[in-house]
Amino acid sequence: MEQIVALAKRRGFVYPASEIYGGLNGFWDYGPLGVLLKNNIRDWWWRCMVECPPIGPDGHPLDMVGLDSSIIQNPKTWVASGHVGGFSDPMVDDRETKQRYRADHVIVYVPKDGQGNAFAFMPGEEDVAEKKIKRDARRNPNDYEKVALNKLPLDQYGRIVAPAAKAPGTLTEPRAFNLMFITYVGALQSEDSKSYLRPETAQGIFLNYKNIIDTTRVKVPFGVAQIGKSFRNEVTPRNFIFRSREFEQMEMEWFCSPDDALKWYEFWKAERMKWWLSLGVSPANLRFRDHEKDELAHYSKACVDIEYKYPFTDPDFGELEGVAHRGCFDLTQHSEHSGQRLDYFDQDLQIQLKAQGATDEEIKSRSRYVPNVIEPASGLTRGVLVLLCEAYTPDTTRPSGVFLKFKPKFAPIKCGIFPLVNKDGMPEIAEKIYLDFRTRFTCEYDPKQSIGKRYARMDEIGTPFCVTVDGQTRQDQTVTVRHRDSQQQERVSIDHLLAYLTERLEA
Repeated sequence: MEQIVALAKRRGFVYPASEIYGGLNGFWDYGPLGVLLKNNIRDWWWRCMVECPPIGPDGHPLDMVGLDSSIIQNPKTWVASGHVGGFSDPMVDDRETKQRYRADHVIVYVPKDGQGNAFAFMPGEEDVAEKKIKRDARRNPNDYEKVALNKLPLDQYGRIVAPAAKAPGTLTEPRAFNLMFITYVGALQSEDSKSYLRPETAQGIFLNYKNIIDTTRVKVPFGVAQIGKSFRNEVTPRNFIFRSREFEQMEMEWFCSPDDALKWYEFWKAERMKWWLSLGVSPANLRFRDHEKDELAHYSKACVDIEYKYPFTDPDFGELEGVAHRGCFDLTQHSEHSGQRLDYFDQDLQIQLKAQGATDEEIKSRSRYVPNVIEPASGLTRGVLVLLCEAYTPDTTRPSGVFLKFKPKFAPIKCGIFPLVNKDGMPEIAEKIYLDFRTRFTCEYDPKQSIGKRYARMDEIGTPFCVTVDGQTRQDQTVTVRHRDSQQQERVSIDHLLAYLTERLEA
């Protein structure tokens, strides 16, 4: 993981935020290449979810619309959603080192025989705990079992050595830590002006459900999709951009009848996995993980995570996207707190029930309902991390020693265009090709350094094709096209070059 983070900084994908002032933990800036990669993922999600949504089980395209809601909403929103009262993480402090940890993230090596100290560690850092076991306890790590800290009784805390501590018994009892950032609206700071930066984009969709029903031609079932920034005051932001305090989400709320909710839940599970595979992610690095009953929110009927095998979780997996069956909780809550009716009269279902011979009472009770919601919610910034991890390919045969094997469609720069040398009319021809192509896809013109160094740089940033204008170009109007993955080169006529590249970039 360290090599990926170093390359991301060195080549302009991701920088620590406000780095000249020492940075700010949990915040990141996306550099010139990072913002291109992020936009490619964002645009593909929007294309697949809103502009060309999947074909539904009935063989017809789904109804889907987009939304861009405000980051700051009326604070009653977060009371109704349960975030003010319940959006918190269990937190423990280490009195020795002054470090703070999420209690549900800490893992503890507990001696199987019950004798001696236990040693805590964070995921991906078990080697540090194992060294402590060998050095301080003079025992074999195989004599210990791994137990989540939040599964241990409080009377065991006195024997636990915290992840960065030397002595046992320095962890505090877990306490709730609300994750929402507080701000104030208007000139005065008081309880009346207190508001919050949104911790998720979903609530903006629920608040606009009635507006969308009233102003568009959508009918249940339909979806509302949104991409935007969210903010969570994470106790322990870590693992690069995997867990940060400011991040972008890609969320969709699918409104459907209660009778069909489980069918749509299974549909969106399959569709979302297919989408991640379409980005070029290896099937071996993705899996589904169903939530256990004790993980589910009290209102949730079912929830599954699409997980990815990150370098810091390998051989295990970590969350990439969640697909949740939220029932009718959100619309019901906002209806009760706002006084607005958010139920739905399903005329199509009424006609269907009449045709089936249903009783008047059954027709009345089933044709008006509060829609259930299926929510596929993923992190755009985690998508960037996944593509960086997936693309990172060490190769000692190259001058760069590594290349990024992005699927060509999602590479930040699609094509590098170079004159072999900066003379003999080569720069003019190369620049003309660049000017012709830049309206079709993102390309870069670079006339400096040796051709080998330019190829190495393009390998490191994942550019799938490099076009070089050389001495032969003026003779026969052909250029050299270098393929990133194979490093093979071939001659292509300038007249055919655009079609040649376009075909391969869309593959």
